[in-house]
Amino acid sequence: MVLRASPFPNGFVAGIHAIGWAFILPCFWFLDRLIAVCKSTTQEQTQRMEQECYLQPFKACRRPFSYHREMPPSPQKETRRGLELETRVSFGFATANLCLLPDSLARFNNLGHTQHRATIIGQRIAQGVCRPNIRIYVDSPSSCGTLSPSVSTLPAAQPSVGDRVDTSEVHFSTPKPSDHVVPVPCDNTEEPSVESYSVFNSNQNSNQQGHRSAPRALLSQGLRQQGSVPWEVSSLFPANVDMLCLEEVFDKRAAKKLAQILKPVFGHILYDVGVYACQPPCGCSHFKFFNSGLFLASRFPVLNAQYNFFPNSRGEDALAAKGLLATKVLIGEHGNNKKVVGYFNCTHLHAPEGEGEVRCEQLDMVLKWIGDFQAANAQPEEEVAFDVLCGDFNFDNCSPDDIKEQNHRIFEEYRDPCRAGPGREKPWVIGTLLDQPTLYEDDVNNPESLQRTLESEDLRKLYISHPIPAKDTPLVYPEADQPWIGRRIDYILYRDSSVSKHCRTDIEEVTFITHLAGLTDHIPVGLRLNIVFNNERDG
Repeated sequence: MVLRASPFPNGFVAGIHAIGWAFILPCFWFLDRLIAVCKSTTQEQTQRMEQECYLQPFKACRRPFSYHREMPPSPQKETRRGLELETRVSFGFATANLCLLPDSLARFNNLGHTQHRATIIGQRIAQGVCRPNIRIYVDSPSSCGTLSPSVSTLPAAQPSVGDRVDTSEVHFSTPKPSDHVVPVPCDNTEEPSVESYSVFNSNQNSNQQGHRSAPRALLSQGLRQQGSVPWEVSSLFPANVDMLCLEEVFDKRAAKKLAQILKPVFGHILYDVGVYACQPPCGCSHFKFFNSGLFLASRFPVLNAQYNFFPNSRGEDALAAKGLLATKVLIGEHGNNKKVVGYFNCTHLHAPEGEGEVRCEQLDMVLKWIGDFQAANAQPEEEVAFDVLCGDFNFDNCSPDDIKEQNHRIFEEYRDPCRAGPGREKPWVIGTLLDQPTLYEDDVNNPESLQRTLESEDLRKLYISHPIPAKDTPLVYPEADQPWIGRRIDYILYRDSSVSKHCRTDIEEVTFITHLAGLTDHIPVGLRLNIVFNNERDG
């Protein structure tokens, strides 16, 4: 072959090559730099050990969350003044995994149209939490007691910052004399009427009341009690939720849509929680393409917030900055101008099955981070009303494969109102993870049908995810004389040891929520706590 100065036979081909290379070079350069950042020489590793992480100068470039505060018409609207006049205060909490991933990835969970789902989810949550707390009492001794209306019976609600209808009544079949209720005959010839009512504390004024008609077929079986915990399957988000934790809100546009819809309702929102790109110790396994997916909405002002990400994530979970968001909120004042505060903690643990040791390590981190956060932000003149931990733990209390997590010491620190013990649920509990291939079946694709399905054990086992057996061991579930529950991986826990000595925590109700049917593969969970103020804590 004759040697030539140019590899091209003529200038035209050389020009085409140059144009093509101009298009390729930016991608090539970016990929080259990315791999170089992730793959270090031993000399570079030694230098970084001596000089700390080379990304240290960029740590201040982005805070680990966006915070939105909707300004109230007056400061009193944000907090509950005059708590010294109350002996019992009620607080509502809820958690839900929304699977708001980028649309292409959400489809692997049999969910699509992320932006549209975000809008509908936000509207449904706002609709539920802004409604008056409606209860129907039935005059039959065989009834279940209190009944809840369906979505179609709700009056339109106009949310505003700080609005709440505080219901401190005890939800049993016999109403208190002071409650505004309508007795309803139990025969099938009449439709029950419903009346929205409120029981207000001494520092609150009366709100609107009204009458609506509700078809009997659209009513739930209502608030029931089996053991010491009242519970309900509701086709609506609970009224007057104070603190809301959402998981898997990974898509930034979806997060902004949710924030836009919910900000008039809650007033204080933390979203886009997490970190991106390389994180210490700066390896490929610590490169974060997604944030934590956590989203927090609060009716109360957020005094302090801290985020920590789990450094031990593996596989595809390592691409997201999952971790813990710990917050301290200002509830109001009590006694001699003492501030009353609460701690609300949100998390989302490691997902892959069979990796319980990773989740146990993360639970250890959660307890340590919560302890450190509360120790750093505690004030001597404050009273702590509640300390709640919630989120998607990605393990259940019935699968033999999750036995390590079921015995973790976090359940000694925090109380789980649905748990009878390690590996044993209370008989009324319902699993919260739906089988993804069946999300659009008629029995589960709208709030009312999913509600009926969850209230039937025979139907429930067709659509709730089954427990995971231990390796090489056949699954025997449920045990003899035990109900079929399924995988409950969404938790709301609380603890007494960290609250004020003048407060006692009672469970008002646990709610399994079907309002987001067809929009996510999880069943949201609600918990309402009664905080009793007394001069000396009961033993």
